[in-house]
Amino acid sequence: MSLLIAGSIATDHLMSFAGRFSDSLVVDQLDKLSVSFLVDDLEVRRGGCAANICFGLGNLGLHPVLVGAVGEDFAEYRAWLERHHVDCESVHVSQTRHTARFVCTNDRAMAQIASFYPGAMSEAREIELAPIVDRVGPPDYVLIGPDDPEGMLRHTDECRVRGYRFVADPSQQLAFGDGDLIRRLVDGADILFSNEYEASLITQKTGWSTEEVLDRVGTWVVTLGAEGVRIDARGRASITVGAVPEIEKVEPTGVGDAFRAGFLAALAWGLGHERAAQLGCLLAVHVVEQVGTQEYTLSRSAFLKRCAETYGDQARADVEPHLSTLHA
Repeated sequence: MSLLIAGSIATDHLMSFAGRFSDSLVVDQLDKLSVSFLVDDLEVRRGGCAANICFGLGNLGLHPVLVGAVGEDFAEYRAWLERHHVDCESVHVSQTRHTARFVCTNDRAMAQIASFYPGAMSEAREIELAPIVDRVGPPDYVLIGPDDPEGMLRHTDECRVRGYRFVADPSQQLAFGDGDLIRRLVDGADILFSNEYEASLITQKTGWSTEEVLDRVGTWVVTLGAEGVRIDARGRASITVGAVPEIEKVEPTGVGDAFRAGFLAALAWGLGHERAAQLGCLLAVHVVEQVGTQEYTLSRSAFLKRCAETYGDQARADVEPHLSTLHA
């Protein structure tokens, strides 16, 4: 199965604040907001939504094609991804800008304050999918994740014109995009990913009801945090899958990206939507239990044990034949 994963590629600077942001905010003075927080630690990690998804797919034994724009400072990161089975041949390298950078602080309640420098990401609009397809073959899916908005529109339009099945994952761009942008990114998607809050943004900004969104996409996958995930499709009953209990919740950045990787991997293996959601949740819990979006390793025996404990022996039996590349 050929998977093209388009979206952001970035370096994450992750910090932890021992208190609560809410304790330092005065509601009727937010227009004069000027606060700083003394953080306990700083972790510099590899990230970006597309790179995180590719890393997860590579860890599960697939060979996804990364599509995005980076700076000349990408060499070490490229080597890391390639060691984890990610095809980086089609990554665009800017001659003038640095690779994008995400700076995020989490408080003890897991609230986040973050900034994002797009850098080379703005050149994603220069990437055409057709030459990539000529190199790797027709894609089973093109995931279009958060990226330069013009780049996202270009990829989405090209998928419609050339008949590539695409997965809409606008994510962080929903907060900034207007209704016209969101409608163009969503309409015609084979799969739409969002969390529960983003689902509300989609309906609010597009003016479409939930039913009207489902008229325009094949399947809508909505992650519900600790409650798991819901999968909706027009004319079919919703599927709800519970989350995997975490051993220790450490840092939430990248959890959604890991879920998407697991979900797409299951589809690549020919499994149904329920198993896809379960595999997504199994991979996602590995991220929330560490600092960093690409710092987890997968043990075949532990992964399958957790699968059986959470979703039952049949789920384990369905997944097990596809995990031959994992460490014993």
